[in-house]
Amino acid sequence: MRPTYAEISLNNLKSNFLNIRKKVRNVKIMAVVKADAYGHGVKKVINAYNSLGDKKPEYYAVAICDEAIKLRKYNVKQPILVFDPFEKNEAEAVFTYKIIPTVFENSHLDILLRARNKRRRKNSIFKKIKVHIKIDTGMNRLGINSDEAVTFIEKLSHNDNFLIDGIYTHFATSDEKDKTFANLQLKRLKDLLNELKKRNINYGLAHAANSGAILDIPESYFDMVRPGICLYGYYPSLETSESIPVKPVMSLISRIASVKTISKNDTVGYGRTYTAKAKTKIVSVPVGYADGYNRNLSNKARAIINGRSYNLIGKVSMDRIIFNVKEDDVRVNDKVILIGEENGSQVTAWDWCKLLDTIPYEITCNISKRVPRVYRK
Repeated sequence: MRPTYAEISLNNLKSNFLNIRKKVRNVKIMAVVKADAYGHGVKKVINAYNSLGDKKPEYYAVAICDEAIKLRKYNVKQPILVFDPFEKNEAEAVFTYKIIPTVFENSHLDILLRARNKRRRKNSIFKKIKVHIKIDTGMNRLGINSDEAVTFIEKLSHNDNFLIDGIYTHFATSDEKDKTFANLQLKRLKDLLNELKKRNINYGLAHAANSGAILDIPESYFDMVRPGICLYGYYPSLETSESIPVKPVMSLISRIASVKTISKNDTVGYGRTYTAKAKTKIVSVPVGYADGYNRNLSNKARAIINGRSYNLIGKVSMDRIIFNVKEDDVRVNDKVILIGEENGSQVTAWDWCKLLDTIPYEITCNISKRVPRVYRK
């Protein structure tokens, strides 16, 4: 195995989930495991969650059809919601793998019906198509506008081909300190649900709360919540509360590959962006931007070696980075903590985020497939 690997703590993963479960109490949980469980390895992640017995997730959610198929092949029995609308060439998978599609336009219904009718020619068994309806309450990305939704939903509720299993929206600013717009979105959804109730329309499970809303907007829980980044040990921003204790699940670890000493005025790496001010011991580490170690961390990031923090020098290259270890006693094969903690010293995804102007989601998702995942209890 490569000396560079991502260590995944299954104990932290399960602890984060159970802390969310404790926070939301009797509300159902739809665990979001898209993008290979945010880079953590979806097969091991779902196995860990499903080991929790009666506390395991009631639903799973992914972004695209292929991700849902993969979950079924990994023996997931729970309902699986796909956020993206299905294309014509994907729709048959809804029936083959018992996947719940998102709908919000008549064209989505037509695609599903054509795929179902094609299958009926081979199999006469008739079952209603379970769907979740996406409501756009202000994100302006996907969904039917909340002020236009009643007519669409009412018509769909009378269509014997479909069963409305759920209705949902997505918050644009639940991770911000100012919850004004999130509360407006919440009001729009509540108004819609109240109107549907007046008309005796069964809309199934209502869900809206992502990680930020789970932390800070308990009135948005409805029937089910959809945790994402909190499952993996990070708050969605630095502006939310920390009302649920979570621990990072992923550490990024490597080893010192070489140690050498350079002289004053020697330069390091492509473009010679670092010049030694004095005689300096440096070490190379076999990780680079092909592994998800962002090139914009050049001359900025740090790592922990033997419990001490050291600065990255020179540009991040595709496969290798360099650290200034001063005159300290370090050796080839010493462990290098790129994300993680040791002896009280810590580097987190948030440290990278501050340097890269991004969010922890991007950091974990971008740790590439060539970095082996190693799972620990």
